[in-house]
Amino acid sequence: MDGLLLSRLESQRSSPPSVIVIGGGISGIAAARVLHDSCFQVILLESRTRIGGRVHTDYSFGFPVDMGASWLHGVCNENSLAPLIRCLGLKLYRTSGDNSILYDHDLESCTLFDIDGRQVPQQLVIEVGDILTRILKETEKVRDEHIEDMSVLQAISIVLERHPELRQEGPAHDVLQWYICRMEAWFAANADMISLKSWDQEHVLSGGHGLMVQGYHPVIKALAKDIDMRLNHRVTKITQWSNGVMVTVADGRSFIADAAIITVPLGVLKANLIEFEPKLPEWKVSAISDLGVGNENKIALRFDTVFWPNMELLGMAAPTSDDCCYFLNLHKATGHPVLVYMAAGRFAYDIEKLSDEAAANFAMLQLKKMLPDAKDPIQYLVSRWGTDPDSLGAYSYDLVGKPLDLYEKLQAPVDNLFFGGEAVSIDHPGAVHGAYSAGILAAKDCQRWCLLKKHGNVDLIKLVSSEVKAEVETALQISRM
Repeated sequence: MDGLLLSRLESQRSSPPSVIVIGGGISGIAAARVLHDSCFQVILLESRTRIGGRVHTDYSFGFPVDMGASWLHGVCNENSLAPLIRCLGLKLYRTSGDNSILYDHDLESCTLFDIDGRQVPQQLVIEVGDILTRILKETEKVRDEHIEDMSVLQAISIVLERHPELRQEGPAHDVLQWYICRMEAWFAANADMISLKSWDQEHVLSGGHGLMVQGYHPVIKALAKDIDMRLNHRVTKITQWSNGVMVTVADGRSFIADAAIITVPLGVLKANLIEFEPKLPEWKVSAISDLGVGNENKIALRFDTVFWPNMELLGMAAPTSDDCCYFLNLHKATGHPVLVYMAAGRFAYDIEKLSDEAAANFAMLQLKKMLPDAKDPIQYLVSRWGTDPDSLGAYSYDLVGKPLDLYEKLQAPVDNLFFGGEAVSIDHPGAVHGAYSAGILAAKDCQRWCLLKKHGNVDLIKLVSSEVKAEVETALQISRM
């Protein structure tokens, strides 16, 4: 260790604890917020030229459109983000209540078409939804009968083999495939990749699902206020020793602190884009490897006029889930003439092989199958979360046949390295509030470690909670037009 490094370490012993937060998504910003408000020295390093990570509100249309996360899953006071959203006066648009078979939408808010553009009778959609509920209930028996894990799709096949009365043909079959398409969108993965053992084990909060009408950016902006953030700082190496860490970025500069909180996406960790010295322990490496990263992309189409039905979701049923599709109608929620085509799983990666123009043309081709007189868009936006080097995926999900304690292992610190992000959220992986809570938890664990290391007694210092407070009696602003 050279003399400069020794002198810097010596000066740190008499100063407040210092922490480097790696990753400027909502988890990293939440962690930095806690540390900043507790009078720690904190620097946040972000590889992008913007903050927010996979929470990205685009203003190219002249109004906010979320190209990443866009819902608050669980509109209730139990949601960790509720106080901040309430405090900021942000509006939500409820797209579903609790226990909707469409996850974040209610059936009555959806209009389905077949591949020939004919509207599917709502009664058929309801009946097939009931059938799917019965099928999924039967998969629980399949799970109980088999020690070895399998995919959700394989379990569904077993159920349909056992119960011919649940098989669907013709239009009903296509509607069932559309429901599976919607399930794949929730997990951002194909049904043949989703673990039967774990798929329904997530703790979903009550209150249904609310679309962020003004986008998520105001939340990011509020959390990031006055934090020392260094954009365009791509971390390439983390060197760790008993009393500190050194974080090196792509241009060769290094930052030294007592501890680090790592909140980069799981896809970045899986790709080994950050070198650890010493290497992470095998249990941590295995957890990173064993958890899946799904992909979901959006193609936002802005029109000069509204020509589609006044429904929140426009879907097309087809013989396979890969051929099914759906559009989110933002006009219903925000008043802006925008439809958002959404693609998940392997198909989301196929979309990324296209140029923006070709992707928009493909989405329009699907729309015109449902609405032949659809007009061309005047603007479009395309996300590419799977190949974006700063994300390499949308959010985590459980792969078939992997251990059940992966989230706990991902969350566990390695000495003075702490971990945040949606993938370490034990109860709410894949959700914005899960990432937010994981960042706060990592910061508080880091605080305890730093204070014990420096002072030997946490009680010597009063920890200041940084969570934004608001009157609980004030309700979240949520409506349905």
